[in-house]
Amino acid sequence: MSRQIIGDFHLHTSFSGDSEAPMEQMIRRGLDIGLTNICITEHMDRDYPTGEDDLDFNLDTTAYAQRFLELKEKYAPQIDLRFGVELGLQPHLASWHQEYVKSFPFDFIIGSSHVVHGRDPYYSSFYNDRTEDEAYLEYFESILENLKCFSDVDVYGHIDYVVRYGPNSNQFYSYGKFSDVIDEILKTVIQKGLGIECNTGGIKYGLGHPNPCEEILARYCQLGGEILTIGSDAHTPQHVAYAFDQIPELLKSCGFRYYTIFKNRKPEFIPL
Repeated sequence: MSRQIIGDFHLHTSFSGDSEAPMEQMIRRGLDIGLTNICITEHMDRDYPTGEDDLDFNLDTTAYAQRFLELKEKYAPQIDLRFGVELGLQPHLASWHQEYVKSFPFDFIIGSSHVVHGRDPYYSSFYNDRTEDEAYLEYFESILENLKCFSDVDVYGHIDYVVRYGPNSNQFYSYGKFSDVIDEILKTVIQKGLGIECNTGGIKYGLGHPNPCEEILARYCQLGGEILTIGSDAHTPQHVAYAFDQIPELLKSCGFRYYTIFKNRKPEFIPL
């Protein structure tokens, strides 16, 4: 029998530009469903392009840290709260990110690709005037560009995030189409001592699979990847630990026997 996943390591609250959820509600939801630790990972996307939704992803990290510490103390007897951030990586931000991560005592840092050469794949304009496969390839190549410039993160987030929003979603997508570039991403992550995440947001978005898909997770394991966190990418309380009941068997089928949580940016391996 598989063990229950004990921690959700990808959560957003009202300190993120795309969430209105009070942090305390997210914590209480975690308690209600039996989590023993959760990591808040607010968005910090510096130089996010203004445009279609006018979202502000410049995190007020000082205010976030203050509220986090208040709630960490309040709920200390009940749940172990971890202080994290999700950095939206872009090559020209490498120096800024290097200083930023030194400025706060993060337990865990996700590096993610949300903006690709000035555009967010969330919006349909990213796919204009080219094939879906060309857009997906640009996304994957941008991950390598980011890793070459900056890698002071703990995991790379939702590696095939782009397929959530493509014109045909994952209907015609497969690891095999992009295996060369994806393998290079995975090998680079492993060589740098980083991990990846299994993000159940893909299931929430109707893909039928986490991000990345099972083929990529299995390939990461085959290549020797060991650091693997699990996160829901929840922006509302009802999505905390979304579909976590499916994940232990899924990961076992990909070859994993452990998953990872972080404290003080150090990994701890938990049996599945």
